[in-house]
Parts: sequence; C-alpha cells; structure tokens
Amino acid sequence: MTVEDTPLPVHTSNTFEDLSGIPTTAFENPYDALIAACNNDMYEIQTKYNTHRTTRNSQQKAKMLDENFPGVSIDPILLRLSNPTIEPGYVDPRHCLVFWARPTQKVKDLIHHVQQELCTITPNLWLMPQDCLHLTALEITHSKKAEEIEHLVDVMRPKIPSITDYTFDHRARLIKPSVGFDASAIALSFVPAAGEGLHNGRTLEDDRYTYHHLRRDLYNICRETGVKVESRYVVPSSHLTIGRFIAPKDFKDEAGKYDQRIVKAFVEKIEEINKWLEREYWPQFNDGSIPDGGEWIVGEEKGLHCKMGTLWYGGGNEVHLGKGF
Repeated sequence: MTVEDTPLPVHTSNTFEDLSGIPTTAFENPYDALIAACNNDMYEIQTKYNTHRTTRNSQQKAKMLDENFPGVSIDPILLRLSNPTIEPGYVDPRHCLVFWARPTQKVKDLIHHVQQELCTITPNLWLMPQDCLHLTALEITHSKKAEEIEHLVDVMRPKIPSITDYTFDHRARLIKPSVGFDASAIALSFVPAAGEGLHNGRTLEDDRYTYHHLRRDLYNICRETGVKVESRYVVPSSHLTIGRFIAPKDFKDEAGKYDQRIVKAFVEKIEEINKWLEREYWPQFNDGSIPDGGEWIVGEEKGLHCKMGTLWYGGGNEVHLGKGF
C-alpha cells in the first residue's frame, strides 16, 4: 500500500500519554490533579512538565532507533491537503473549537531557525507556517461536524471575549525551549517558569501562577458557559507543533529503501538542536538572564485566540482574538 492509498481516519490518531506520573481521574477539573500533587508549588510543576517531555523523547528515540521501526507515520489528510493532485477537491472533515495562545515574534523567529535546521536532514518535512503557529491553551472539542461546532460557539459566544482576554491579567510565563518528537511530528515545548531570569518588574510571586494554573482556570470558565470540555489530552505539556512528516522519501536511500541511518541522523540533529537551545536560551547558561525567544509570557503581543473549523494544521475560522499586552 502506498501513502496515497492510506485509509483516511476520522481524525488523526495520536497517543497523548501523561508521563508525569499524575493520575487525573479523581478530580472534576483534571488540571487540579497535578497542582494538588505538586502542592501548588511552581518548582514541582516545572519538574513535572520537564519529566513529561524528557521521558517522552527518550521513549520516542528508543522506538525510532529500534531495528524493527517500520518508518515514520505519514499524515494522510495533511498529505492530500498539501498535494491536491492525490485527491482533487478533498476537504478535511474534522471541525474543532479551541483557544490558542499565539507565540511572540521572538519565539517565532526561534522556531524558524529550528525548522531550517531540521530541514537539513528532512528537506521535505512539512513546516507549520509562521502565521499558523499556536499553543493549545484549551481544546473544547475536536473532529466534529461543522454544525456541532457552530452550536457550541453560539452557546459560548457571550463569554468568549472575556475568555480570550483572560491572559491580560493572568500572565503565565514559559521558559526553557526544547524540541520534542515522535514518529509523526516535531514540536517546540516550554516549561512553566519558576523564578528564573526575572526582569521588567516581574516577581517571584508572579511565577507562582503557572501555565498549568491558566489551563485549569480556562477549563473552569469554559465549563461554566454550559459546554462540555472534551479535550484530547490534559498532559503537562506546553508545545507548539512545528513540523509533520508527509514524505517517506526523506528516510529512504537512493534505491528507495528505508534507511535507518537517516533516522539516526534525524534523532541526532534534534539532540544537537536541544543542546544548542539549552546553551543559548536557558537561563542557567546565560548568567541567569534569558535571551530573546527563550521565554514567552502567554498573552504577550496577542491575547488568546478562539478558533473554530478545520484547524488541525493552524487554519480554521476566526471567532475572537483577545487583547495582548
């Protein structure tokens, strides 16, 4: 079976396993679980976020470097959208409703550099366009019909402006960028700040309100509108997808045979990028300061962005953009 013959799923199947070790089922608001387990301590919350992403990278590295690794997972929907000749007129059937955080220009500049580095190994990697980059602060629902999403928006509409403006007065800071990966996509992730590199009048007390607290609050506020929050995941992760695999040839040799050496080079490139990010953008390697692009206060430049429609790859339709600072 060729990639072009790959059956189309109702929605792309991804496993969002929580690797922090925190069970959420005992809590009405699943984000409360980690906050409670960490004793509402910003240092412990940062540690859990970092544990999740480092454990995941280790697992994915072992999986991809295994001699029985079958190859990267090609997104059949994105492939058809990127190459209309495969199935002319194809339209993504998955409609969603989300609240996104938009990265600052400095973060986008950093992502662009990382994307170009990745392309030295995988030149046909699909890159998330700069204007589409996003961090999903809260996903209300996904993979629905258009009319189902329209109904939810109608229910929530009176409260949407205040939700998208929430980050104006609740400023969660993210730091320590690092690249994460699996067999289908690559992302740039951050962790909640815990007092590192404070500047411009920000205090240690400000950092006690973490990104996880923000997600908890958004969950509560959205649920109060009367809608059911059906997020795919609540794992301790703050990541922006920056690339996806749509070209198997990137991992094949000149004879068209799958080449494990290229996969190894790809994983090594990510590890090289991560060492560079730590050295150049993490505060402990820069006399405690954080260079441009190494931190992001959610809501900076733009407030939260409520989007609806076919937005799996950063598109979709505008509902409301909150005010930034």
